[in-house]
Amino acid sequence: MNGSLHEQVETLRRGPIATVRSKYRELFDEEPRSNHKESLVRRIAWRLQAISEGGLSERARRRALAIAKDEDLRVLPPRGGSGNELWKSGSLHHFDGRIPKVGTILKREFRGRIVVVKVLASGFEYEGRNYGSLSAIATEVAGSRWNGLAFFGLTARRRNRKVSNASRKN
Repeated sequence: MNGSLHEQVETLRRGPIATVRSKYRELFDEEPRSNHKESLVRRIAWRLQAISEGGLSERARRRALAIAKDEDLRVLPPRGGSGNELWKSGSLHHFDGRIPKVGTILKREFRGRIVVVKVLASGFEYEGRNYGSLSAIATEVAGSRWNGLAFFGLTARRRNRKVSNASRKN
C-alpha cells in the first residue's frame, strides 16, 4: 500500500465511526451492515488498494467465477434449512464426511451399557426409533447435551487418539 493510501486508512482508524461508515457507503454504494469499526476500516483499505492497484487480474477473476459456479463446493448444508431434504435424498454424507455410510452400525459403551445405532438414509435408528441426528441420541442416552459425533468417536481428534492408543498396545 502506498503512502497516501496508508495515511487515508490511518485517518479513518483514528476518526469517528460515522466517518468510517460514510467512506464505506461512498466506496461500496451500499449501507454497511456492521458497526465494527476495525472491520469496516479493513474492508475500506482493501477497496482503496484494489482501486489504486487495479484489483484482480482477468485470469484470477475467471478462476474465481469457476470456483463460485462449482456445485460440489459446499461441504455443509445451507443455513436456515431443516436438513431433512438432505436426509431424504441420502446425500448428507456428501456434506459431512464424518458420518458413516448408510447401513453402518455404531457401538459405544456408556455407563456400563452398549449403545447400538444404525445409520439410515433418513437419519439414525436407536432402539427401534428414528432420530434426525446423532446428538439427539447421545443426549437421550447421557441425559445431558452431547455432540453426537464426539459421543460416538467420529471426530478426527478422537479417531487419531484411538489409533495412537492401539499402536501403543502392539
